[in-house]
Amino acid sequence: MKTTFPRLLQTVVLLVVVSGVLLLALSGYLAPVFRVALRPFITVQGWLSNRYMALQEFFTVPRDVALLRQRNTELENQVSQLQTQVIQLQQQLREAQILYALLDFARARPENEYVAAAVIGRDPNPFIQYIIIDKGSDDGIRHGMPVITEQGLVGRVDAVTAGASRIQLIVDANSAVNVRIQSTQTNALLSGSLTGDINLQEVPQDVVIQSGELVLTSGLGGDYPADVLIGQVVTVRKSDTDLFQTASVQPAVDFTALRAVLVVMNFKPVDIVPLIPTPSH
Repeated sequence: MKTTFPRLLQTVVLLVVVSGVLLLALSGYLAPVFRVALRPFITVQGWLSNRYMALQEFFTVPRDVALLRQRNTELENQVSQLQTQVIQLQQQLREAQILYALLDFARARPENEYVAAAVIGRDPNPFIQYIIIDKGSDDGIRHGMPVITEQGLVGRVDAVTAGASRIQLIVDANSAVNVRIQSTQTNALLSGSLTGDINLQEVPQDVVIQSGELVLTSGLGGDYPADVLIGQVVTVRKSDTDLFQTASVQPAVDFTALRAVLVVMNFKPVDIVPLIPTPSH
């Protein structure tokens, strides 16, 4: 009996102490004590956490850097491919715009038959003005056929193979085109030059020529159809001592940017050379 009573008393005292501690803890009175008691454990935990993160970075960062570099290379390759595709699409758009312009021109002039051809080459000689197109005798192209664009006269077929043709441009030094000045209906001769300029020749002195006047083919000589635009008068050169006046002409066609042309298929050049009298000796 005596042994049981002290044990009961110990249990009651323990319960009272535990209850008191719980009441003090719940009321917040023991918070400073807990902070002081737990501070060493928190410090050790922070130290261990920092070391763990450092080790994890040490082993994982090189792999992440390698993956980032690989991904960066892949993205650069994709950007390069997209840039190439954009350039190709822009090129196709320009070619489509040129073809549409030629098609509209051909539709507006149904009296002629045309074959569209792409410019595939140029003569490397700077003193010879020729281009090469991708249509030839297999496509019905023959020597002497006129070549135009929606802007104006380009030249005529000078030589033909089965799959390609060489075109003499009107700016070539050996080119000569019979033309007329639209405002005065005066006939003249348009000639090329070694520098690529074109000039009006054999214009009578009494004809008044002004800058900006249009120059068209006259149809004389049988080499070109009539009324094809060539360009505009830029400057006039006139001297009282000369039989004729001359003028420089700005061509309507940009010969440096030719990408596609139209060959007039139903125009047959007329060779009038045997009919021209030769001077007697």
